[in-house]
Amino acid sequence: MASPGPRNALTDIAGLWVGDAHDAAVRSGVTVIRFEQAMRCAGDIRGGGPATRETNAVGAEATLGIAHAITLSGGSVFGLAAADEVAIALSDAGEGFVPVPGTPPVPIIPAASLYDLSNGGAKDWGAAPPYRDLARQALEAASRDVACGSVGAGYGGLAGQWLGGTGTASVDLGEAGVVAALVAVNSIGSPVMPDGSCLWAWPFEYGGEFGGLRPTPESAALDPLPADGKAAMAGTATTIGVVACSRPLSHGMLRRVAIMAQDGFARAIRPSHAPFDGDTIFAVCPVGEPGEGEAQLATLLGAAAADCAARAVARGVWHASAETEDAKAFRRGSVSG
Repeated sequence: MASPGPRNALTDIAGLWVGDAHDAAVRSGVTVIRFEQAMRCAGDIRGGGPATRETNAVGAEATLGIAHAITLSGGSVFGLAAADEVAIALSDAGEGFVPVPGTPPVPIIPAASLYDLSNGGAKDWGAAPPYRDLARQALEAASRDVACGSVGAGYGGLAGQWLGGTGTASVDLGEAGVVAALVAVNSIGSPVMPDGSCLWAWPFEYGGEFGGLRPTPESAALDPLPADGKAAMAGTATTIGVVACSRPLSHGMLRRVAIMAQDGFARAIRPSHAPFDGDTIFAVCPVGEPGEGEAQLATLLGAAAADCAARAVARGVWHASAETEDAKAFRRGSVSG
């Protein structure tokens, strides 16, 4: 029977490390996913307003379709500078491909940023946004231990009228391998059902990992746009993340896993993929030959990736709420001071 990996985290995939850093005054942060060696990488964008970098380098027509690290950040377009710092640091360490002998290594660092500029933090940074410094801190902090809640890229996240956050989850499928996700939540949609307590992702929960709450008679999804989503429509938001598989896949099948993984956002956040969102998922796996039955394997891994993405959303929101003085009072108005 499937069960979470030993860390219930993205780092249950061998060769992955995660580092987080944030600036409390700015109310924003950076998460860096570093690889022991280059990973095959693909991506999928479903939101109408993404802030991304190097998506074509891992896109359908990419020559290499690999990545040396991935950055997730707050800060909208300003947060994409985090990938610059990681690229410089990895190149200086000798990581990257060298198309011409004697030239600096060129790391491929896909990146996505969420919009947290309106969360009340000090954004008067002028010509010196903090994201390169935060990226350096996150890279230096990268380890196998991964935190959930108000950390890293989701530090300043909001989800409808609730706190957002960064979450991670994994599942061990036995012979099919391990699948994991890490997500930074900053959505227009609500992760919480209309009863005000149960998370939409509850059917996918393992062992009370985000509270063990179950729906009440007041949970029925009768309104296509929940009240908290309506309140947030004037803002801009995004949910971004990474899913990883321990088994190698071709680039085309890995992209299919990324596409399927987006369903996890829709399972955990209502609504998702809106015109104001920039929902983006990167998928990674080891470079290697996939072997026979790849389409069947990709179907299983993609389904598991969607479940892990939903659980990661829920764990990020749940842990962020638990960090407040009253875990039941984590509406935006309660945390805006």
